[in-house]
Amino acid sequence: MKSKTKYIRFFSIILTIFLTNVYASAQQGKDYNTLSEDFLSKIKNGEDVSAIQQELANSSLEDLENALRTDEEKLAFWVNIYNGYIQLILSDTPELYNDRRDFFSREQITIAGETVSFAKIEHGIIRKSQWPLGLGLIRKWFPNKFERKLRVDTRDYRVHFALNCGAKDCPPVAIYNPKKLNEQFNKGTKEYLMKTSSYNSESKNVAVTSLFNWFRGDFGCKKGVKKILKANNIIPTTKDIDITYKNYDWTLDLDNWTNL
Repeated sequence: MKSKTKYIRFFSIILTIFLTNVYASAQQGKDYNTLSEDFLSKIKNGEDVSAIQQELANSSLEDLENALRTDEEKLAFWVNIYNGYIQLILSDTPELYNDRRDFFSREQITIAGETVSFAKIEHGIIRKSQWPLGLGLIRKWFPNKFERKLRVDTRDYRVHFALNCGAKDCPPVAIYNPKKLNEQFNKGTKEYLMKTSSYNSESKNVAVTSLFNWFRGDFGCKKGVKKILKANNIIPTTKDIDITYKNYDWTLDLDNWTNL
């Protein structure tokens, strides 16, 4: 009887080790970028995403760290997740947008066992640990492990023309893929700037989105902004150009999609 019990325990241990390894291998090979694309696609089509939400919640920090190795993979994943949850939460409870400061700072998105805020995703992970009120000029001093492990290596100003926070003046929502990200970001940036910028050749003044002011450090301040505007054919030169910033329309405007 004792011998039989030992065998049962032995095989139980072996089975547990086997199943653990199988699960670990499956998680290590999981394509989180495709999962984020499916998440956003289903939201766009009005389909249920509870299974994907559960999968994201049950993942681990190590899963994401192993799967999202390049900045392209990180940016595509997190922009899709951010934009998807904006649509999901505000479509269900639009009254949360009445207090935007609370809405963006509230921890309400569960990823890898941790509940995070939109601010954590945007300023901590996507913008590489920037202080939210620092104008892109001041970094956070002590970001936590979750943020340090998953954040990008290099800031990319084009994310500001990809993130949709639910407002009317936000860029439209696209589904981003890491292999096409550079092309998508370039196209999205140009389209947004063409739509939101106004150049007066007589006064040599260009009126632009307030995003350039709020995150000036991300863009290289005014000198960098002018280079970006010229590169996207908004202004003919960077010399003797005055910049003014338009008021931002915070009217809630969901279901604003585009294909890039």
